[in-house]
Amino acid sequence: MITHDVTIVGAGPVGLATAIFARNAGLSVQVLDGGAIDGDKACGEGLMPGTAPLLAELGIDPPGHALEGVVYHQGSTRVEHSFPEKPGRGVRRTELRDALVQRAHDGGVLIERAKYVSLTQDAHSATVTTDSGHYITSRYVIGCDGLHSSVAADLGVVKKPPRGAKRYGLRQHFAIAPWSSNIEVFYSSNAEVYITPVSSDTVGVAALGPKGVNLDSAIASIPALHAKLAGAQPASTLRGAGPFPHKARTQRIGRVLLVGDSGGYVDAITGEGLRVGFAQAKAAIEALSKDAPGTYPLAWKRVTREFRILTKGLVALASSPLRSSIVPLAHAIPGLFGVIVNRLAR
Repeated sequence: MITHDVTIVGAGPVGLATAIFARNAGLSVQVLDGGAIDGDKACGEGLMPGTAPLLAELGIDPPGHALEGVVYHQGSTRVEHSFPEKPGRGVRRTELRDALVQRAHDGGVLIERAKYVSLTQDAHSATVTTDSGHYITSRYVIGCDGLHSSVAADLGVVKKPPRGAKRYGLRQHFAIAPWSSNIEVFYSSNAEVYITPVSSDTVGVAALGPKGVNLDSAIASIPALHAKLAGAQPASTLRGAGPFPHKARTQRIGRVLLVGDSGGYVDAITGEGLRVGFAQAKAAIEALSKDAPGTYPLAWKRVTREFRILTKGLVALASSPLRSSIVPLAHAIPGLFGVIVNRLAR
C-alpha cells in the first residue's frame, strides 16, 4: 500500500533540503536516516553567495561566518577577488543540518532512524526495505545517500571511475579566531588546503589531494599557513571523503531519482557542492510535483552544467604539470580569475 508521495534515502543537508522542498510543494515525505547521529562528514562548509536564495526558500538561516571572497596562495604569490554582491557564509555542517532537521520536523517530515537495504519498483510505486525489516512504499524514491550511494548502485547506473589519479579530501576544525573573512586556498606541491571561517572562534581546514594525502603534512608544507595555525587546538575529529569522482549513467530510473552526490560528483575543488545539491533538490521536486520524473535528468544537466565544466577543468589543471602555474597565472590575469570566482558565487 502506498503510504506517502516520496521516500528520501539519506538525511544529510541535501536529503533534508529535498524533503523540505517536497513538503513546500504539498507532497507527503518520509526520510530514512542511517548515518551518524550528528550528521557530520568531511566537507568544505563554505556556502557560496548563490546558496542564499535557496536557504531562504528552505526557511533556514544557520549561524556562521561571513565569506567576503576567495584568496589563492602559492608560495609568495597571492591573488584575491571579492564576491561581487552579497557575501557567502561559512557554516559548520552540524549547524546546517540541525537547522534543516528542525525545519523538516516543523513542516511535518517523518524522519526514521533506519538504514536503506534495497528497493523494488513497478509502474505505480517504489518500495524501500530497511535494516529493521520495514517495507516503505511510496509513489517515488529519491536517493540522497552521497558519494558511495547504495541507491545508485542498486539501480545499476554507477560508472567505473576513469583510470588515473583519484583524489581524496580531509577536514578538521581548529579553535582559532579567523584571520580573514575570505575562503583561503593554499597550493602545495600535491594538495590544496582550504581555510573556511565558520564562527568567530573556529576555522575549518580541508585538504584535497591524491590517495594518502595527510592534513598535518599538507599544512606543514605551507610555512605561512603552518605559522597561522601553530598552537591551535583541534575542535573536531579528522574526517575523510573520496575517492573522487563518482559518475552515474543517468539520474533517474523509473520512479527513482538521484539527487546530490549520489547522482554524480566531480570534485570538491570549487566548493560548490551544497549550492548545486540544493538546486538539484529543487529541480527533482518540481519534476515530481508534475508527475513528470522523466524531465529530471535534463534539469539535472542544466543546474549542474557550469559546475561540471569548471570543476573538470580545474581538476585537470591541478593534476597536470601546469599545477605550479595556477596561482601565478591567476595573479597575472586577475580579470580571468575574477570571472571564475564570480561564476562560483552565483
